Amino acid sequence: MITFKNVGKKYPNGLEVLKNIDFHIEKGELIALIGPSGCGKTTTMRMINRLIEPSSGSILIEGEDIASQDPVELRRNIGYVIQQIGLLPHMTIGENISLVPRLKGWTKEKYEDKIDDLLNMVGLDPATFRERYPGELSGGQQQRVGVIRAMAADPPIILMDEPFSALDPISREQLQEELVKLQESIQKTIVFVTHDMDEALKIADRIAIMKDGHIVQFDTPERLLRHPANDFVRGFIGEQRLEGMQNDQPVAADLMIEKVVTARPTRGLAEALKMMRSYKVDSLFVTDTRGQLLGIATLNNVEVYFKDEDKTLRDIMNTEFQSVDVYAPFTEVAEIFAKDGAGFIPVLKTGELAGLITRTTMMRGLAGLTTSVVPEGGVRSE
Repeated sequence: MITFKNVGKKYPNGLEVLKNIDFHIEKGELIALIGPSGCGKTTTMRMINRLIEPSSGSILIEGEDIASQDPVELRRNIGYVIQQIGLLPHMTIGENISLVPRLKGWTKEKYEDKIDDLLNMVGLDPATFRERYPGELSGGQQQRVGVIRAMAADPPIILMDEPFSALDPISREQLQEELVKLQESIQKTIVFVTHDMDEALKIADRIAIMKDGHIVQFDTPERLLRHPANDFVRGFIGEQRLEGMQNDQPVAADLMIEKVVTARPTRGLAEALKMMRSYKVDSLFVTDTRGQLLGIATLNNVEVYFKDEDKTLRDIMNTEFQSVDVYAPFTEVAEIFAKDGAGFIPVLKTGELAGLITRTTMMRGLAGLTTSVVPEGGVRSE
């Protein structure tokens, strides 16, 4: 489908950002390009729709050199999703989605039906959303529209440039899951640039790890985890991820429930008590706007201080708590339960609350059972 042959990029100032890149992407594959800043991943992706021209080598799509194609027509046949979303604020959602089909001369009947189909595909009711403007949507909703706008003209190739990185953790994870489900049904050829290794491992069929303008390893997530090519790849993937694979034991992420009842530190105690009763939980996990776990407020603490109307969760939450990283091995989780007698353990990913392990979910995870029930400690999403 897409072939890079000895592709290089060197700017007039002497900066060489790509050095003799060779690879082939099969039709229907979702490929992630990842690496440190300045490694050439975004340059590589933007060469596919000729936003950046190579200095040497050739790029083929379906066997045809794209250098011989009209760049405007080429771009109209390649979907493009960016981090900044790029929805036109003066157009409705329906008009934004149908922009490229209209430019390509589609009939109104054809693109009107397409708008509804795409909105339904990502869980946005057409009757509610198609006449709204981008400013009336949340960040996650706007990014959903950005994704389906790239699909509107039914392009065989979609380029995605860190599309979810500016979203909050919950929205980002939801969109990653939706992209995986969408890809199962639409089977587009997708090139996805990301800086998040967990995201790449979750969504990609194959991952190209880049460094200094070279592709160091281009492989499936499974083979990357089992057979990293060198120390750079090992370091980039992360020793904790590799440890879980190499020891053939579950890690914290395998044992947790992801949907946890969270609250902001400024919540009053009456609000907190109402939430606890509504969700039938006895603990609230207090997080900031970035999803960082600040503390844990228990039902007992809320009841003890309930008469003080000036107190908030920040005042009564416990800030001393045991937690584990998402890639902590099972042995570390089990040791905390055994030594500290904890009822639950928050699971963090770079400080952000990723989920919760209880004794019940740990045993279910080890047994390979689902963890969709609500165990002790309470888990759902606010």
